[in-house]
Amino acid sequence: MRICILSDSHDNIPVLCAAVASAKAQGAEAVLHCGDVVAPSTLAKIQKFELPVHVIHGNNTGDLYALSRLSHKTDSLIHYYGQDASLELAGQRIFLVHYPHYAKAMAVTGDYDLVCCGHNHRAEIRSIETIKAGTCILCNPGTVGGIGAQATFVLADLENMHLDIQSLQAEGK
Repeated sequence: MRICILSDSHDNIPVLCAAVASAKAQGAEAVLHCGDVVAPSTLAKIQKFELPVHVIHGNNTGDLYALSRLSHKTDSLIHYYGQDASLELAGQRIFLVHYPHYAKAMAVTGDYDLVCCGHNHRAEIRSIETIKAGTCILCNPGTVGGIGAQATFVLADLENMHLDIQSLQAEGK
């Protein structure tokens, strides 16, 4: 299973849609958003790609009530978890959180195969040694909104745990 991992869209709808379209064209079957969506209506724009979207909020939260309502609509593909999320996709244990220091702490526990974060707008993928004598992949997809950095997202293949940072041309809102 391939997934699109992104964060910090900051309501840049054109580049968010471009990232999801690119990921879907490359076989992505789900989207993980690590926070800073801001306006819930931004997520409504990516529902046209017909992929489930697993999302948490960050420090630029916008209207959390509206985000919760969007995720509870009967036709919604949005799954909103709050400040963090623990989920399983394709047999891989995944944790989402906005903040890198919190993500590193969760990666070290050894309870997850993949921990994803955002916040600092710096794309990075690295292996973390866990306290259970294993490793966990720590993934920060950077800022898909292109805020202060190149617009990036990560395409991940969960079968072989191969993650690839991909760049996009950021567009104005």
